[in-house]
Amino acid sequence: MEDSAAVAGMLWDRWLPCSVRRLIGRALPGGEADGRVLAVWLAAVHDIGKATPAFACQVEGLADRMRAGGLEIRSRTAMGPDRAVAPHGLAGQVLLGEWLEEVCGWDPEECWQFTVVVGGHHGIPPEDAQIYALENRRHLLRTPGRSRAVWQRVQTELLEACADEYEVRGRLGLWREVKLPQPVQVLLTALVIVADWIASNPDLFPYHPMEVPRSGAARAAAAWQKLDLPGPWRPADPGGTAQGLLESRFTLPPGASVRPVQAEAVELARSMEAPGLMVIEAPMGEGKTEAALAVTEVFAARSGAGGVFFALPTMATGNAMFPRLLQWLTRLPSLEGRPHSVLLAHSKAALNDDFADLMRGPGPVVGVDVDAVHNGKGVPAHRAAVAELVAHTWLRGRKKAMLSSFVAGTVDQLLFAGLKSKHLALRHLAVAGKVVVIDEAHAYDTYMSVYLDRVLSWLGAYKVPVVILSATLPAGRRRELVEAYAGTGQETGAAFDAVAGAGEYPLLTAVAPGGAPLVRRPAASGREVSVQLEALDDDLDVLAHRLEVELADGGCALVVRNTVKRVVDTARVLRQRFGSDVTVAHARFLDTDRAANDRELLRRFGPPGPSVDRPAGRHIVVASQVAEQSLDVDFDLLVTDLCPVDLLLQRTGRLHRHQRGTGQQDRPARLRRPRCLVTGADWSAPVPVPVRGSVAVYQKYPLLRSAAVLLPYLEKGDGRPVRLPGDISPLVQGAYADDAQALAGWEEALDDARRQHEAQRSRQREKAATFRLGDVAKPGEPLFGWVAAGTGDADDTPAGRAQVRDSRESLEVIVVRKRADGRLTTVPWLGQDRKGRRLGGLDLPQDQVPVALAARAAAASGLRLPQEFSGEVMDLAIAELEELVVDAWQTKESSWLAGELILPLDEDCQTQLAGFALRYSTTDGLEVTRA
Repeated sequence: MEDSAAVAGMLWDRWLPCSVRRLIGRALPGGEADGRVLAVWLAAVHDIGKATPAFACQVEGLADRMRAGGLEIRSRTAMGPDRAVAPHGLAGQVLLGEWLEEVCGWDPEECWQFTVVVGGHHGIPPEDAQIYALENRRHLLRTPGRSRAVWQRVQTELLEACADEYEVRGRLGLWREVKLPQPVQVLLTALVIVADWIASNPDLFPYHPMEVPRSGAARAAAAWQKLDLPGPWRPADPGGTAQGLLESRFTLPPGASVRPVQAEAVELARSMEAPGLMVIEAPMGEGKTEAALAVTEVFAARSGAGGVFFALPTMATGNAMFPRLLQWLTRLPSLEGRPHSVLLAHSKAALNDDFADLMRGPGPVVGVDVDAVHNGKGVPAHRAAVAELVAHTWLRGRKKAMLSSFVAGTVDQLLFAGLKSKHLALRHLAVAGKVVVIDEAHAYDTYMSVYLDRVLSWLGAYKVPVVILSATLPAGRRRELVEAYAGTGQETGAAFDAVAGAGEYPLLTAVAPGGAPLVRRPAASGREVSVQLEALDDDLDVLAHRLEVELADGGCALVVRNTVKRVVDTARVLRQRFGSDVTVAHARFLDTDRAANDRELLRRFGPPGPSVDRPAGRHIVVASQVAEQSLDVDFDLLVTDLCPVDLLLQRTGRLHRHQRGTGQQDRPARLRRPRCLVTGADWSAPVPVPVRGSVAVYQKYPLLRSAAVLLPYLEKGDGRPVRLPGDISPLVQGAYADDAQALAGWEEALDDARRQHEAQRSRQREKAATFRLGDVAKPGEPLFGWVAAGTGDADDTPAGRAQVRDSRESLEVIVVRKRADGRLTTVPWLGQDRKGRRLGGLDLPQDQVPVALAARAAAASGLRLPQEFSGEVMDLAIAELEELVVDAWQTKESSWLAGELILPLDEDCQTQLAGFALRYSTTDGLEVTRA
């Protein structure tokens, strides 16, 4: 009890962000001082439920000593299954409530909002039925008979001692009048959980403290020093102009001026009545990320936020963002001289070299060893080198990692905050003290949006500053995001009409929690590109011939397909004419190969510069949706399947993305004018007919709406060009408007497609609501049943991600080579690591744990199997793969490979699985056919 209280006090003083302390303090009459007293007291009493027969019976030797002191305890066997009715958290909640009622005169309703913190300290606040069940089994709290009074006296003495020691007696009368907001109840619960976990760590608080005589305060101080938990970010207002701010934080070209949208965003962040939500809508390549980080710094300084979470749609975009975040952090003057915790938040982060360097050290940015809090010499490991950013040991694992100060990761980690799950309070504490940036907001479907909107409502209640980025956000969706965060009632609906009605571009929309929205219309930067669209028949021979004509004088073309099958089929035909001048990019590559593919794309098609080796002749990249986002690549010609118009515009962001000579004169003469050929549909039909694969991915209605708004630009001969960025907003709003008029002759097809689309969206909303967290209840309402009927634990596994994405659970494997003699090795084509060590063809012995270098190289060869291996086929595939499990690898010493499914390929890179033939190549990735 004493250790937990001491740790809670240190967490409050040295680790908790200012914004969290302020939020708790606002709910109490004594402000932040009251908040600290309350947090420490709740941490002290959180285990009072262990002073009960139901708990004490577990260790017979200790129970005998208690019996000798007059505390009668039935044996564990005699208690039987009834013990499960009195988990010590719930028992503690009931005992603390009784004390507040009987000794302090509180009413039950006044107690519950405080005592639920004790009841929920193991991750799940109790439900009403659980409380009722325990109330009817009082013998679990105090053994009936003459011992009952002894039990009550002991429990009361403990609670009285805590009240005196932690000075709450003088506050309880005032706290009776408090209506504790649910967000504050959540944060106090999370703080108690963290304090409990630290105080329960025997490395920090040895079980036999008398071996080294110390006072409680000295014991806690020694533990805190050993833990060496990095404190929160404490940014100062950067001041100055937006130009000066961005110049000091980012590498701008000589003489470059900040874009109007960047300058206006910084000014708006400074002028808002309070930090809140800001939606930044601006074209691709306009510097939205830099604007978001500049706004983040201003918001953090104003709000007291102690960190940043940058949420992105995929692991690939998370990996791309992580080094940019690190570079920004190294330029923040507020970080100088003090370590801060950093995290890459997705399931394969340990395979990311930048994050692995943080964990390994040494260097200017280093991390703590994964298996040690201490380096054995009395010096915290990361202090052995000059360090500013650390991947701290204690802040590891799916439940604690997000508590790091600076996080880049998949949006799933944010959506988990809206999912009923165990230890949800920790996820809320993790975001409550940060500024949250959400990138590519247009990329989230109805199912994900249900969770995102609920998370935004809680973020607004926590007064967490949020920055949302998009190049192509429908106006209706903009309003939904702003309203969800603002948390205002129907009476303010008219104020949000302007949000939905704003058609200007670029556009800034902002709102403070509970406030009215603000709309700003910054000037365009003056960068304009006119893209000529043209409809192209969906025929591979037609495509090949057209590319032969367009690339006659050289040039680089990007062909984007909506399915991997179309990517591979297209590449196969194009290679018959263009040979090795065809490259493939999609998600069905090994993790390490996909990362290498991305690096190669950037090396060959990235921004002009000395590190880019652009092909001198012709080259074609055939890609799936991986080319839509995160990669700063630039092509002379674009061919794309018909897709929703916002995504098509994202794809055009890869066309003439950078200036190549005056008037693009460094491009082939035929390709100096940006052109986009739109295929993937039968354009000759009265109403265009999208290909089946595209309908399966996007549904028919969004594709037809996209075709409808693009039709004036696709007409042969007199089709006008799409002017970017000027036409972005009209096209997006036109495609997604609820009252859009059907073109003549399209009415029946659109009506039918719309009915199917709305039915699918309705199913998604209904499905998502099953495990979605409830909305913020009125102040004083206890968290009873807060995560009732939830999912258990939530994590960033395929199964975990499926909880917040409307996708089938997928199967991930580690691909290795099986030689003719039966030996296993890493796949042979792997290159070298950063130290020049060979990674390909390393032995993976089956009678022992492989060496770390080989094990990590194998783990980096992960592959997510396609949808053919879902449902019943997945069960069959798992059964077959489990036959291949290497028993020697299933130990704690085999952290890279334990528990993983291994897929061995023969020396021709082929195998069979669950009735399918699998073939892998470094050029085309995984191909799956019926065996």
